Amino acid sequence: MKVNQLEIYVIHISLILLVLSFFASCVSVSHQQEFQNAISSFPNIEKIEPKWEPFADGVDYFHGRIVSPKLRFWALRADLFSPSIEIVVSGEPVSAKVSSFVQSNNLIAGINALPFDVSSSREGLDIKNAGIVVAEGKLLSPANSRYDALVFYKDGKTAIVSQALITSASAENIKNAAGGFHQLLIDGELTQRVKENSQNENASRHPRSAAGVSADGRYLYLLVIDGRQAASIGAAEWETAALLLALGSWNGINFDGGGSSALALKFPDGNVRVVNTPVHKIIPGEERAVAGCLGIRINK
Repeated sequence: MKVNQLEIYVIHISLILLVLSFFASCVSVSHQQEFQNAISSFPNIEKIEPKWEPFADGVDYFHGRIVSPKLRFWALRADLFSPSIEIVVSGEPVSAKVSSFVQSNNLIAGINALPFDVSSSREGLDIKNAGIVVAEGKLLSPANSRYDALVFYKDGKTAIVSQALITSASAENIKNAAGGFHQLLIDGELTQRVKENSQNENASRHPRSAAGVSADGRYLYLLVIDGRQAASIGAAEWETAALLLALGSWNGINFDGGGSSALALKFPDGNVRVVNTPVHKIIPGEERAVAGCLGIRINK
């Protein structure tokens, strides 16, 4: 009789654990669906009013859709003044997907950053960054004078600078840095290069990854725009700059885009998922293994 009672007790406990597990799963899935479905629609970029929603401690998200041109975008806003937020930069000489970067480094979010030399969905391939990478004060990849970089200094300041201006001496003051392509915004204005390109009606449209910094240096903005799809045709450089400005950026930089564009988030259940639709080799949902990445870690 005692054995039977023990068996019944074990069954009851197992059922309770199963129900709790199911409930937790439903909560996490609903949170992901809420993020995916909580989309704000705007007629054009000029009409965008960010509707930030909390995602993690010091990190907010915003998911939007533009009617003309047809664009879908995902954005994060991180409070750099928050003591719980830590910036993480990766630039190892082997390829990795953004989702893997987030998972392996216990991050809350991650985005692709630097251009590189090998295009593949396979991870672990030898790869070379085309630009500067500094991680926790260690130089992992040298500067490329053609491009700009997002730099986090040891004194707490954040800036977007030309990589041509980063010398061995100045690099000693850098805690983290992620190179990209060109600066899109300078002091709240589109750069001259971007202004000139905005006059081109046939300007190239691509998926975009970009980052911006607020005027006071408090907020870091990460942005991904889908492209090469019916639901989102991709953005020109000036549209990416205008979107960064609408989000609250004062200075902004264009990261590697195209099939590399990916924004990965870690949800409450620990599941890491790319929230946009990457298009490696123009295959919707196919994530590319990239080089340098930029991420956010929450330290409780």
